[in-house]
Amino acid sequence: MPTSAAEAARCRHLVVLGSTGSIGRSTLEVVRHFPDRLRVVGLAAHRNWPLLAEQCREFRPTWAVLADASVLPQVDRQAFPPTTELRVGPDALVELACAPGVDMVVASIVGSAGLHSAWAALEAGKTLALANKETLVVAGPLILELARNRGARLLPVDSEHSALFHLLEGRDRRDVARLILTASGGPFRGKRASELRAVTPEQALQHPTWQMGPKITIDSATLMNKALEVIEARWLFDIPADRLEVLIHPESMVHALVEWADGSVLAHLSPPDMRLPIQAALLYPERPPGPARRVNWQKLGPLHFEPPDVETFPALTLGYEAAQRGGTCGAVLNAANEAAVERFLAGDLAFLDIPRCCRAVLEVHPYEPRPSLDRLLALDRWARQEVSRWTHAHLHPIP
Repeated sequence: MPTSAAEAARCRHLVVLGSTGSIGRSTLEVVRHFPDRLRVVGLAAHRNWPLLAEQCREFRPTWAVLADASVLPQVDRQAFPPTTELRVGPDALVELACAPGVDMVVASIVGSAGLHSAWAALEAGKTLALANKETLVVAGPLILELARNRGARLLPVDSEHSALFHLLEGRDRRDVARLILTASGGPFRGKRASELRAVTPEQALQHPTWQMGPKITIDSATLMNKALEVIEARWLFDIPADRLEVLIHPESMVHALVEWADGSVLAHLSPPDMRLPIQAALLYPERPPGPARRVNWQKLGPLHFEPPDVETFPALTLGYEAAQRGGTCGAVLNAANEAAVERFLAGDLAFLDIPRCCRAVLEVHPYEPRPSLDRLLALDRWARQEVSRWTHAHLHPIP
């Protein structure tokens, strides 16, 4: 807790949405390192109430939210401190995001499920530390317009977008030739499509570099994660899709690069540790010493870069197409992918069918160039139904 009036004045009051996930847990590690600078006033999880209760006992937030109300009968309310008000349901999530006295909202709920709470935070003029890339993928232009109109600040937490944000800060965007996002390549880097026909969920979940949740890990294996990041970068930095590029970089030490019009290149380099971009957002614009790992220059080995194999991993091409067309494409691609990944994890869809299914849904969707938020949400639901129909029509035993 702050120990003086001056420290109290600069202490930021945080809400962490998705506190039991990998980003949420890393966020709380950063908070532990800066007890005089950061105070948690709200925590939210989907249904992992035992871990949420444990976090509440440590951080003593004013509010805790379980988004999935169906888990309520299982909850032991005595596990939560009496000073923490426990609420349930998606409406409570939105109320938490715009609660008075909150300075910053960390949005780390996976998928389009995080859109409503992120929207509410910006509408209330909060600073939004955005780890949920799907918010911008689904509704990028609307989200950025809302932030401008409400005087809200949006700070990226994805390692690549955080890197680009800091590389571009204070510089003229007209001098940018290309923004380059790096990708580890996932567990199947170097494989051909013929080698991936019998991939199991267990194999796809073995990421070589990052520890992430299952949905994001599968996205990394298909390169859909990078496709969504291309769309996110297109809106976040107002850069046309043809000036965005992806490079495979298996060491995951260089997170992004900016190539300038004069041919010079700036790179952002750090060990793969999400605590660094999280801290950069939580304490922006300051950069005090924190808990993240540092580069060991004596042991740093060679760094490798190669172009992505879009024949084997066609999801990346879908990302470029959606970034180029804009409109409803991002929402449909994101929803189709979420549903297809669920089907793959359940054993109903082959690994290589994830991007095939997404392309089929994207190609038949009723495209609109300037959709409303309600229209985007309606197409999100439609795309998930289309994935179900596509899966049923192409159902075959998974080898």
